[in-house]
Amino acid sequence: MNKKEVAEIKRLFHPDRCPVTRICGCYVDGEKNKKTKMKEAFLSLPEEEMFKYFEIFKKTLSGSIGRNLLDMEFPLVQESGGGAQEYLMKLRNSRLQDDALLDEFYDRVIETFLYPENYYIVLIHGAYGIPRKGTDNLELFDASEDVYEFLLCSICPVKLTKPGLCYNETTNSIEQRIRDWFVEAPVTGFLFPAFTDRNTDIHSILYYSKDPEELNADFAHLLLGCELPLTAATQKETFNTLVAETLSDGCTFEAVKTIHETLNSLIEERKDDPEPCALDKNDVRRLLSENGASEEKLEHFDEEFEQAGGGEQTALYVANVANTRRFEIRTPSIVIQVKPECADLVETREIDGRTCFVIPADDSVEVNGIPVKNGRPRTE
Repeated sequence: MNKKEVAEIKRLFHPDRCPVTRICGCYVDGEKNKKTKMKEAFLSLPEEEMFKYFEIFKKTLSGSIGRNLLDMEFPLVQESGGGAQEYLMKLRNSRLQDDALLDEFYDRVIETFLYPENYYIVLIHGAYGIPRKGTDNLELFDASEDVYEFLLCSICPVKLTKPGLCYNETTNSIEQRIRDWFVEAPVTGFLFPAFTDRNTDIHSILYYSKDPEELNADFAHLLLGCELPLTAATQKETFNTLVAETLSDGCTFEAVKTIHETLNSLIEERKDDPEPCALDKNDVRRLLSENGASEEKLEHFDEEFEQAGGGEQTALYVANVANTRRFEIRTPSIVIQVKPECADLVETREIDGRTCFVIPADDSVEVNGIPVKNGRPRTE
């Protein structure tokens, strides 16, 4: 899925165009006991509750693709009898009316989701009549041909509110607040099937993780039957390792700066593209070749790519491997940070036999917030 397709599904979570037919939930305590369950027609909920649930659904589709939102394909074995995809298809096709399937789903989540505290499993079924788009790219809502039928699961921590004082309007007094259990924003969840090319893709699932470095790999593998891609931090580490090892002695300041500028230019050029900008193995090889990698090193690139954590289908998202906020130079004792577009201002020069980083100073220089003069003191 791309960001436009994700945004299209998020826009549905509004009373005027709500596609949700049924909502189910299960509250689980820290001992993995099912404390209470619910199953309702979604539109029968009070309006205030509906809006709170809309917030949860939208959060489950938030963040960056390739970082918080991960497209995962089902292995063929999971689409056969007894596989995770086959089970999710049964659950979707039941429209959450089958209590036995629901209980099995809750049990599977409880078994695979490693979380030591209370949490709330929210599962909805929706049916969206996909409007066609005209030549002007506007939606034709009276020309729907296909229906996107989906499940959205959100897993939300439930925590006790903090103690404190509050104002009691009835007694017109300040008193101790009653502590209660509060449902927080989801930490993980998924959309099944994926909404790819604005239609149903039963071979894929969109996985959400609030923390891009805590992807709950066991949960994704055991419940959904999918292997998670590399985390954002691992992608960056993989890319950095490839650059350092492939360029080897040619991994100079200028070479790395050029790579940094190339990646940031790619992001800028494709900022309006709904598809995330990603590099496959061949893209990385070409980038390194253009920046000084020797033929000898490139001969072993495939092996190094695999050792660094990549594979034939591995995609390194540019937003994960490039730093778009700052250009950073770090030594054991000094850290220099400049805006990415100002990286050219930093140069290396040989001064008294030592390699130094040189930064031009204009009339607007401050040290610890104090404006300083840059001219050399006069000598009499």
